Amino acid sequence: MSQHKKVQLRGILAAVSTPFTDDASALDEDALRRQVDRLIGAGIHGLVPTGSTGEFTTLTDAEYRRVIELYVEAAAGRVPVVAGIGALSTTAAVSLARHAEAVGAEALMVVPPFYGPLDFATLKQFLADVAAAVTVPIVYYNIPDATGITLTAAQIAELGSIDGLDYLKDTSGNAVALADLLANHADEIKAFNGWDTLTFFGIASGAEASVWGAAGLVPEQAVALWETLAEKGDLAAAREQWKPLWALSDFLESVNYAAGIKAGLDLIGASAGPVRAPLQPLDAEQRERLAGLLAAAGALKTAAA
Repeated sequence: MSQHKKVQLRGILAAVSTPFTDDASALDEDALRRQVDRLIGAGIHGLVPTGSTGEFTTLTDAEYRRVIELYVEAAAGRVPVVAGIGALSTTAAVSLARHAEAVGAEALMVVPPFYGPLDFATLKQFLADVAAAVTVPIVYYNIPDATGITLTAAQIAELGSIDGLDYLKDTSGNAVALADLLANHADEIKAFNGWDTLTFFGIASGAEASVWGAAGLVPEQAVALWETLAEKGDLAAAREQWKPLWALSDFLESVNYAAGIKAGLDLIGASAGPVRAPLQPLDAEQRERLAGLLAAAGALKTAAA
């Protein structure tokens, strides 16, 4: 395999939903294209489909590949697309990775097999095998709650020695480990925050990007926070911008995340359809709370909109 390409990923990378038809039986391709145009129009810096927010575990193999194709086509080079790659075998992960590269994804966010935690040596071999199959860079998706794999900052930094594995999406919720990575291991691996309520912390600590599902609901506000905090370094103004975004993020972390994002998209008039079973939609009380939080963040004209 030829040398890996270098891709600069920076800013707010929206972890995006997979739009389904009203009965969740098929992809809603038109809604997907509208979502891409809405987010890019709002200034979002990149798109991350087929991750947890994208309900990748509910997709057929054909759907999985089609979703990545559609996001790449709709983005049309305006922002990078980082395709989520998740499978239960190395062969299946490599197949998805090669397809994503072939259709134009600029990078891959790879989650390790999530049935039975891998030991560290096995994890390194898995990631090396996937990375060796492609030339685009790899983002390691660190999500211990799903994979059962809990790594130290030093171990994560060691993953950066794998050729092509340049980035980390940290969805561990471990602020101390993230701070360690950003302060002491930036030359080994570039760590991005992927835990919503740590978004401000991660950016303020020097993360060059944040992979953020809530950005799909409040893209203008997410981009404004990035510009104020990362680009201008105005902590006081950024703290004020963060307050309603923290409340929204905290709520989304208290419910099924994909269902929360789908409910929010309904509420802002950008529906992506329902979640797929076994996931269930938010109940009426949760939707009402979410509407209020979206209104407070400036995403709705009124809480009842």
